[in-house]
This record gives sequence, C-alpha cells and structure tokens, in this order.
Amino acid sequence: MTDIVPNVVFKTRVRDESVASENPFRWQDVSTDEIFTGKKIVIVALPGAFTPTCSSKHLPGFDAKFSEFKSLGIDEIYCISVNDAFTMFQWAKNLGVTHVKMLPDGNADFTRMMGMLVKKENLGFGERSWRYSMFVDNKKIVKLLQEPGICDNCGDDSFTVSDVDTMLNYLKNK
Repeated sequence: MTDIVPNVVFKTRVRDESVASENPFRWQDVSTDEIFTGKKIVIVALPGAFTPTCSSKHLPGFDAKFSEFKSLGIDEIYCISVNDAFTMFQWAKNLGVTHVKMLPDGNADFTRMMGMLVKKENLGFGERSWRYSMFVDNKKIVKLLQEPGICDNCGDDSFTVSDVDTMLNYLKNK
C-alpha cells in the first residue's frame, strides 16, 4: 500500500440539463487531485453494487451518519467500487443514498494501485475491491481500516473494521 492516494482519473457521469434526452447526463473525468487535494475525505471501498453486505449495512451506514463526519471536519465521503458509473448511480438511487458520493472505478485502476484488487471468481464477480475504509487528508492516507484476510476468492465477506462506527470512533479520538 502507498502512503498517498493513487493518481488516477475516474470516469463519472454527472447530471446536465443541457443534454436533451431522457438521460440528462454527460461524461466527466475527475482526477484524484480534484477529489483529494486540500480536502479531508473518507473513502468506503466495497466489493460490489447491489451486493448484500454493501447494500444493507456498509454504504447506508456511512450515508446515515454523514452529518457526524461533517461535524468532525470531513469534507466528503466517497464510495468506490469496481463498477461502472451507470451501476453506481442506480445503486445509490435504489438505496436512497444522498450524501455519499459514488465514485466508479470501472477499470479498477484506483483499486489496483491501492493494492486492494482481489479475484472473486468463486462468486462470479471477476476482479473486485477488497472491503476497506480510509481517511485521507490532502491526498495523504492517514488511516486505513482494511478487513483482515485479504486474498483471492476468499470464502467469507469479513465486515469487522471498515464499518462507519469504527471510522467515526477513530476520527473522534484522533
């Protein structure tokens, strides 16, 4: 793992009312510098959109406690997953996520450079992110809460240290 976030460009979709169609979105490249420079960011990295633990506990927990993070000086919370922008948008919409920003890592560039890319072929997922959360201050990784046992085709879906309460407790006691 690196001590600063990897330098990548994320392929995102943003709402643009000037786009005359039923789908008023346009592509927008967003760089690591644009997201992290001069900001305090919390990242929640998840194996996949619409998957059970990610959808029922992990992502909703961070969205529900967004105001607590803001009160601790956090500028934004981003959810990163090795999914495309369309899937990430629909996932957030389906869950009613309004505060956490969805960051598609469709080519797994960020995840790979973080050293968190694992095979989940045993589940038919291909390559995905290992589950973790982290606190980043001006591109510097200050705290990484990585689930134990990182490996390819892991038999279980550990969810013990990357949860919202563990990250909040860290930030409150920092």
